[in-house]
Amino acid sequence: MPAEIVLIEPNPALPYTGMVPGYVAGVYDRSEILIDFVSLCASAGATVKRARCVAIDVQSRRVRCEDGSTLGYDILSIDIGSTLDTTVPGVIENAVCVRPLWRFVSEWSPAMVSGQEVAIVGAGAAGIELALAVQAYGYAPGNAPNMTVVGDAPMIAPGLAARGRTRLAQACKARGIRLELGARVLRVTPASVQLDNGVAVAAQTVLWATGPAPHGWLRDTGLELDERGYLAVDQCLRVGGRPDVYAAGDVASIIGHARPKAGVYAVREAPVLAENLKRALRGQQPRRYVPQRLALALIGTGDGRAVGTYGPLSVEGEWVWRWKDAIDRKFVQRYRGGTVPSVW
Repeated sequence: MPAEIVLIEPNPALPYTGMVPGYVAGVYDRSEILIDFVSLCASAGATVKRARCVAIDVQSRRVRCEDGSTLGYDILSIDIGSTLDTTVPGVIENAVCVRPLWRFVSEWSPAMVSGQEVAIVGAGAAGIELALAVQAYGYAPGNAPNMTVVGDAPMIAPGLAARGRTRLAQACKARGIRLELGARVLRVTPASVQLDNGVAVAAQTVLWATGPAPHGWLRDTGLELDERGYLAVDQCLRVGGRPDVYAAGDVASIIGHARPKAGVYAVREAPVLAENLKRALRGQQPRRYVPQRLALALIGTGDGRAVGTYGPLSVEGEWVWRWKDAIDRKFVQRYRGGTVPSVW
């Protein structure tokens, strides 16, 4: 049936998450990692509203934007990803946050870290990949950043298998990146990151790359949330089983099927979400979805190599980077040229 499709998105383009560390490392130009969603929407017959959603009234079925405007809906799909916890004192004033991703990519410059003491807060796989990317950029002799990665867990990349963690730790050691683990950040100052173990990590530049956090404003929507504050969806990607509100990606948690917040799951959910939105408009029963138990992780080390993990398995080498690079370029190219796979 005919439908008016409106995408609410504040940014002019979308950086592809998997290629951002490569951009930081100087492997890609910014234009290579951006997806022009405006052209995609035009080719799909959708309208783009350049705004940021800040509230949802499920009773009146209206979405309120930061600019004060509102939009009504019959079917709503919430796919806003995750954010960062910036409530630690001094983060907003003294750290560079890696999310929103568009802002980080727009503001990034090697001059931000060249020749400085740098702390990256967040020792998950993403934080480690970012640290290796920053260190690997072609700095002139004497200008390489003096780097420390800070994490509150006792190990790096806790979501990966032990062998994958070991490979990444060895890469950090070989490149002179220090690890300060098992300590929580108390505050960020203009000159340091202060930890609850008494250590003050000297840093003129702090990159805030902690794990994902839910958007706080979702608590005021009345929609069902999980214990962490993410939207709770059923196996049809309906929020709380509602027939008119769907969600996918990092913003959502499938009840009974806990999975890490990773892009691979969002990509797999997308076709199911598209199909169920069509079915909702037609009054048809939605399709059920169960996420895969294991997911491939490919983590670039910024030097033409990468580490790959799948469950307990781990590999490393230049060929792994070529594999990752080919996958990422193919994914972005799929959405280039103002064309989009037909889902409507």
